Amino acid sequence: MNRLNSDLGWLWLRITVGLAMLLGHGWGKLAGFSTLMTKFPDPIGLGSPFALSATVFAEVFCQIFIIIGFKTRWFAAISAITMLVAAFVVHASDPFSGKEKAIMYAIIYIGLFFSNGGKYSVKA
Repeated sequence: MNRLNSDLGWLWLRITVGLAMLLGHGWGKLAGFSTLMTKFPDPIGLGSPFALSATVFAEVFCQIFIIIGFKTRWFAAISAITMLVAAFVVHASDPFSGKEKAIMYAIIYIGLFFSNGGKYSVKA
């Protein structure tokens, strides 16, 4: 019964965190892509369009794969890196409260990386 509870917990976490990121952060960036393309932060110097594209990939497409549990480890790693860049590069000069949400997401994605999403997932 303990393993069942653990696997259900990972499933719940994948679905809720994936939906929160996708709907709360990624979808707006995807919908407003053409408007944001020229003014999106460029933390690694490859241009705003590239930074926005990479962020949309992490916040929308990676979340879909995390929710279904497909290659969870890889997509959680991409998501964690994105959140760490957001927290410690884009919001580096902000107070802790300005980067707290990105840090919390990164912590969750790192947990998903190590768990590989639990038993109830597509895996592949």
